[in-house]
Amino acid sequence: MPENVSYVSRAGAFRTGADSPVQALENHLRVIGAREPDVRAFVCLDVDAARRQAKDSEARWRKNAPLSALDGMVIGVKDIIETVDFPTGQGLPALEGFRSGRDAASVAALKSAGAIVIGKTTTTEFASTELFYPTRNPHDAARTPGGSSSGSAAAVGCGMVQLALASQVVGSTLRPSSYNGAFGYKPTWGGLNRSGSYDYLSQSCVGIIGRHLDDMWVGTRQIAIRAGGDPGHVGVLGPDVPVSVQRPARVAVLRTDGWLRTSDAVKSAFEDKLVRLGAAGVEIGTAQNDTLVAALESAIENALDKTWNVLVWEMRWPLNVYGDQSHLGMSDAMRMRLAQGEAMNQASYAEALSMRDSARARLRDVSGAYDCILTLGAVSAAPADFSTTGDPSFNVPASYLGAPALSLPVLEDGGLPLGLQIIGGHHQDARIFAVAKWLLDNIQ
Repeated sequence: MPENVSYVSRAGAFRTGADSPVQALENHLRVIGAREPDVRAFVCLDVDAARRQAKDSEARWRKNAPLSALDGMVIGVKDIIETVDFPTGQGLPALEGFRSGRDAASVAALKSAGAIVIGKTTTTEFASTELFYPTRNPHDAARTPGGSSSGSAAAVGCGMVQLALASQVVGSTLRPSSYNGAFGYKPTWGGLNRSGSYDYLSQSCVGIIGRHLDDMWVGTRQIAIRAGGDPGHVGVLGPDVPVSVQRPARVAVLRTDGWLRTSDAVKSAFEDKLVRLGAAGVEIGTAQNDTLVAALESAIENALDKTWNVLVWEMRWPLNVYGDQSHLGMSDAMRMRLAQGEAMNQASYAEALSMRDSARARLRDVSGAYDCILTLGAVSAAPADFSTTGDPSFNVPASYLGAPALSLPVLEDGGLPLGLQIIGGHHQDARIFAVAKWLLDNIQ
């Protein structure tokens, strides 16, 4: 699990010279040198540029003039998100080396806050479920790191970087975070500006994977302050400093479709956390004792199928233009999704959106009555199967609902990492960070 030391907590030592961004970078580089040959989390790296930037950051801290609390923090960027200094290949070999000549909004924001982009992290083909990546789970090289934010989660999970940008439309941030022992965050839909990310779908969002909640929250706010949310969205709101701890009074529990595929051992570990919550005086609502929770459970039943009913229509472009270019080597599975989308019409898409809107109304009911929702981060530890990125059943509800969610690395399955997931109501991002900090202190 991630060490309990945030980058933002080191500010005082950076100012006095007792610690420095240069030292922080060198610590990460030692891990990269030791682990990257086997884990293969990166598509490309620029160590020399990172060292130059770390020295500049160190000088700013010593002058008491950092660009932000993140100045000098080492980050990775998922390879569907544009970076002016690196190519953006989108997980497709034929597109490796493509350069857009600009930074995505999220990257530009973090760079202006002083963060150091050391490289691009691997992703599956077009950030979907098809596998064009060599990445291995750092906790067991025989297991998948999950996807599609494969490299971001693996790099954070073994300490190559402090934080990495990811994305999610189904479960691409939360599930790999669970598998790799990292914290994962999916914001309220529209909460972080995804301009410059090749992720065009109506459930897509920029995600953040990190080693500490405080760094992730400050990073979130630095993006929101500088770039806002998606067009038409103000962006994630809250304090610019780490949030204060909040004890929840009432917690709802969702078991989702994934519960049927979850082992007895994992169920027992999850139930143990609920027992600890109850012992701490927290009221727990379930589908069995609250009709609001039951209605939400019903609304997200078969959420993955309902999600694909939305997404395949939206994926027609750019797949229809890529599909005409056979030299790109687009997978058969992606071509099948294109065919499914082209078989739809506006009426069927409108029906799918209406069902999603109804489910989101049920979330508003529950989030008005509870401080947060708890569920698992995945059905199990990472599978020993590289033909899959893992079962997304526990992750897709937050995406389908447009809800903010965090995966916390507080569970294990057979000695391997497994996340506990906390979901909030729309725009309750700061609250779930605050409640998550209380959970870390009280139910481990």
